[in-house]
Amino acid sequence: MELDDLDWQMTNYGGVGPKLARFLVEQGHLDVVTRAAAERGEWYCAQEAVRALCARGEFQRARSVIEPFVAIGSSSARNLDAEVLIEWGRIEEGLSLVRPGHLGQASDGLCIAYAELLVKSGLVDEAIDVLAPRVRSWWIASSLVEMTDKQGRDDRVLRLLEPLAFEARQAASDCARDRDLSSMQELHAMVLERVGRADEAIRLLGIDFAAGRFSSQNILIYYARLLARHDRLGELRDLATGSEAGVVLEVYADALRDRGRAEEAEALVREFIAVTGCLGHRAYLSRVLLADGRVDDAVEVAEPAFGYYDCANLLVPLVYGLLDRPQELLRVLDHPGVKAQEDHEEYGAWWRPTALASLGRHEEAIDLLTRSGDKSTDHDTMTAHLLHLAGHTDMAIAHLRTVPSLKARQDLGELLIQLGRADEGLAVLPTVAEQRAAQEAKPPVAAAVDDNGYSVDPPF
Repeated sequence: MELDDLDWQMTNYGGVGPKLARFLVEQGHLDVVTRAAAERGEWYCAQEAVRALCARGEFQRARSVIEPFVAIGSSSARNLDAEVLIEWGRIEEGLSLVRPGHLGQASDGLCIAYAELLVKSGLVDEAIDVLAPRVRSWWIASSLVEMTDKQGRDDRVLRLLEPLAFEARQAASDCARDRDLSSMQELHAMVLERVGRADEAIRLLGIDFAAGRFSSQNILIYYARLLARHDRLGELRDLATGSEAGVVLEVYADALRDRGRAEEAEALVREFIAVTGCLGHRAYLSRVLLADGRVDDAVEVAEPAFGYYDCANLLVPLVYGLLDRPQELLRVLDHPGVKAQEDHEEYGAWWRPTALASLGRHEEAIDLLTRSGDKSTDHDTMTAHLLHLAGHTDMAIAHLRTVPSLKARQDLGELLIQLGRADEGLAVLPTVAEQRAAQEAKPPVAAAVDDNGYSVDPPF
């Protein structure tokens, strides 16, 4: 294992990913995970093993797991090693591993990591001292607010943020763009709220809104959520039905639903859709109705946009919300408005086969997938997925064993691990080196997600 390979693994979530490593530990395969870290250089296995061992009080063994990664110069591994020592009670020894030689010349990331360890050591004032000279940076400021939560130093944090929030208001008034200042009003209000001064935070942000002193929509959304958390529904209603309705209407609707006023919330959103035709609010209402079990109503709300070029944010949530209800999913897919669009086939070709396989109709599902002509889906691994869904897991495993691709090996390994065959599954999974070589041998491909971050690849 070399540092460059480890950096690639962390950047690309290569090897055994964090979710799979966590699953292995949760299923009692700590020894398997520990061995994978040692023999395969699996970073996420090392992370999960270290956390599990520390929870059991086996600090020396935890350090032995992380030591090979520290030895090649990984700063992430060194930080994790320091965390182990601090949890072990060897605080100064842990801090010495990560303390910058010259704080003034250290990067923001290094200072944040060191400050976080100071807080974990109970040295909160020292952590604030490290970050205070750089607090004008939005990254530093937001990290400071997060790490000092419930640490009894909010008054000191407020003294740092207050002048910056004032400066941000002035910059917004002057229409001056400053990325670092754009979050200061929100951060200042956040700390005011957590020290029990929510009314003051609401008053300040209310004045800002009235004066147009918002440099980003995030601050406006935070203000709306702040009003909702503190039952200021009258003010929130005015905000959500005024000039900023398009931004905060959903916050108000959620607040009404949380208070048992779902019908009122639905009527409000429907009225807004009728006036504006907003696709975003149509997608929101469709998702809410689907979550309430009102499938037909969810489809009715989404249907007018099914034929649009950018219909993904309406169709995809419906599909994913019904993957465990295949009969209802088929009913949605049979809707006359749901038809293959020119640039939508790459994420729609597997929807119907998945529903059919979940109903036990695997031969029909596989035949449909084969006839689809979809070139964006790996048909071999998708066939195994359909067999597994239909309850023919042994056939799925046998099929994946015949496919000579890294994707098939990845799916096979994950399936075996899910079935409790951890050693066998890990042995099948592609190594980090194999994954990296395969990635570097082909041109980059855009991630298969829609505009809202929904994956458009079928889950195995």
